[in-house]
Amino acid sequence: MPQIQVKLDGTAVDGWLAMISSDFPDAEFRLMATQLRDDGAFVILEVLTPKGDALVRRFENTPEVNAVDVYHTDERMVLLQFQTSVTKSYDPLRRSKNISIYPTILRDGWFSVELAGSHERLSEYTDELAAAGIPYEIVSLIQSHTASEMLTDRQWEFIIEAVERGFYESPRNCTLAELGDILEIHKSAVSRLRHRAESRIIKNFVAQAAQ
Repeated sequence: MPQIQVKLDGTAVDGWLAMISSDFPDAEFRLMATQLRDDGAFVILEVLTPKGDALVRRFENTPEVNAVDVYHTDERMVLLQFQTSVTKSYDPLRRSKNISIYPTILRDGWFSVELAGSHERLSEYTDELAAAGIPYEIVSLIQSHTASEMLTDRQWEFIIEAVERGFYESPRNCTLAELGDILEIHKSAVSRLRHRAESRIIKNFVAQAAQ
């Protein structure tokens, strides 16, 4: 399944959380979990900062924060949960029906978001960012495939039958002609099917090893 890492400017849509992070430019905000709702979101946030008390006061005095609970604070880190009804920076994620891979990192107004999904869903996310006028850049795109995704249904059927019936054993427990009989296709057709399936598997393996 493809994965994409996108860096986006939360301050471009007056994102209040991004604005807070800009006021604490040396801090690293780690969004550990987010439950999105139509009326807002519940967020668990870890912030690496020596200014924990000032940060908590900022959250408590922010109009967009409906409730905040501090779980832990020390000289290096603050862990808190908050509820908000304003989530402009999250709107593209919610509208495209994507789920981010946590933690999501926020530094000095910029979110670093990692997503995994179909090409269509990931494309919808960047389309939503553009429609919302949120500046973004794609940091990385990783193409990864399971066997069932890289092969057609017929190729996958051949591979399963070939493995289960010992075609790839040494010595072989069945012939290509026997596999053709099982799949109800001619030997020449099953030979082409085999080469196409094996070619896709080998090319994908080499591409993954070269990353």
